[in-house]
Amino acid sequence: MKQSIGIAFKKSIPILFSYVFLGAAYGILMQKAGFGWYYSLLISLVVYTGAFQYVLTSMMAAGTSLITIALTALFMNSRQLFYSISFVDDFNKIGKAKPYMIHSLTDETYAVFHTLDLTGSQKRQVMLYMALMCQFYWCAGAVLGGVAGSLLPFSAEGIDFCMTALFITIFIDQWEKSDVHVSAVAGLVCGLVCLFIFGPDKFMLPSLLIVSAFLIIYDQFTKRSGTGLPQGKDS
Repeated sequence: MKQSIGIAFKKSIPILFSYVFLGAAYGILMQKAGFGWYYSLLISLVVYTGAFQYVLTSMMAAGTSLITIALTALFMNSRQLFYSISFVDDFNKIGKAKPYMIHSLTDETYAVFHTLDLTGSQKRQVMLYMALMCQFYWCAGAVLGGVAGSLLPFSAEGIDFCMTALFITIFIDQWEKSDVHVSAVAGLVCGLVCLFIFGPDKFMLPSLLIVSAFLIIYDQFTKRSGTGLPQGKDS
C-alpha cells in the first residue's frame, strides 16, 4: 500500500503544480463572481470538470437555466466517453471505487494512467490513489484561491498556461517511452486540422472521433498484416 501511494504521488507531481494554480484561479474567479470559497469546494467535489467549472462560474453568475448548463456540460465533456473505454477492465475490477474512478477521470489523469508501467492490483491501487490526490490538489487550490481572492487583489491572467505546459510534459514523456508513434502523430495532425476547421471551442470532439476511427481502422489493417499496435507501448 505504501509503495502504491508513493508511486501515485510521484506520478501526480506534474498535476499537483498545475491543479493548485488552476484551482486557485478558479477559486478567485468564483469569489469575484460573488460565490464564497465553500461554493468552489462543493462544485469541485461534485462537478470536478476543470475547464467547464470556469464556464459554469459565468453561467451561475448570469442565472443560466439548468437545462442549458446540463447541455453545455455534456458537449464540453463528451470526450470523457472515449477516455473511459481505455480503462473499462481496470475500473470493473477496482470494486466499490468504480463510480468514483469514472467521476474523477480527467484529461490529466487519463494521460498519466497511460504512462503507468504496472499491472494487476498494484496498477489499480495507484490509479485510485492518484485520482484521490489529484482531486484533492484541485479542491485545495480552489479553496486557497477563494480565500485569497477575498483578501488580496489578484489577476489570474495567463495562469491557464500551466495546463498547456502540463500536457506538453506528458506528451514528451509518452513519446520517449514509445517505440511507435502512429497514434501520437495522428492525434497531433487531427487536432491541428480540427482546430483550424472548427475553432478552439469546438475542435476536441471531432478530433477525438476522427482519431478513434483512424486508429480502429489502422489496428484492424495491421492485425491482418500480422503486426498490430503494440499494447501499452504506443503513445
